[in-house]
Amino acid sequence: ILLFDQILKFWVKTNMFLGQEYPIFDWFIIHFTENNGMAFGMEFGGFTGKTLLTLFRIIVVVVGIYYVKSIVKPHFPNGALIALGLIIGGAIGNIIDSSFYGLLFNDSYNVIATLLPESGGYAPLLHGKVVDMLYFPLINSHYPDWMPFWAGEHFIFFRPVFNIADAGISVGIFMILLFYRKIFN
Repeated sequence: ILLFDQILKFWVKTNMFLGQEYPIFDWFIIHFTENNGMAFGMEFGGFTGKTLLTLFRIIVVVVGIYYVKSIVKPHFPNGALIALGLIIGGAIGNIIDSSFYGLLFNDSYNVIATLLPESGGYAPLLHGKVVDMLYFPLINSHYPDWMPFWAGEHFIFFRPVFNIADAGISVGIFMILLFYRKIFN
């Protein structure tokens, strides 16, 4: 997860400008966007909040790794290990963006970013933006005219733009909730 996530993010960052998209199918688009690291582009308390959020994530992942190390026993189910690996790998992938991308790249507004630009990156350590690119507008239509309140308004089912790290975290959590809940009581 971590390797594929970072390869795709590097490719997007160095080959696309912010807002650019490549349609793969009608329902699958590579759409380059960035966020400050919280779901749906939410932010947390400006410069200090971003620093605290990134440090908090690093601490949670380190504690999570030690927790996984402490619970793993010889007969621990492989599927549960895979789920935990997906979650931790995804979290590390997004932490890498938040921690280092601001130093490694210039910004992507109307230009394709450069890796290690001479003028420096777009943000200091711990203040990078998370690169998102996977967009699946499964239904892109309008509400029917007979529908109250929203008649004729544009409707897109499944609007979020996310990355491979986000997908790994989500799949890992669903695996635990569906198949391995009893192990984590």
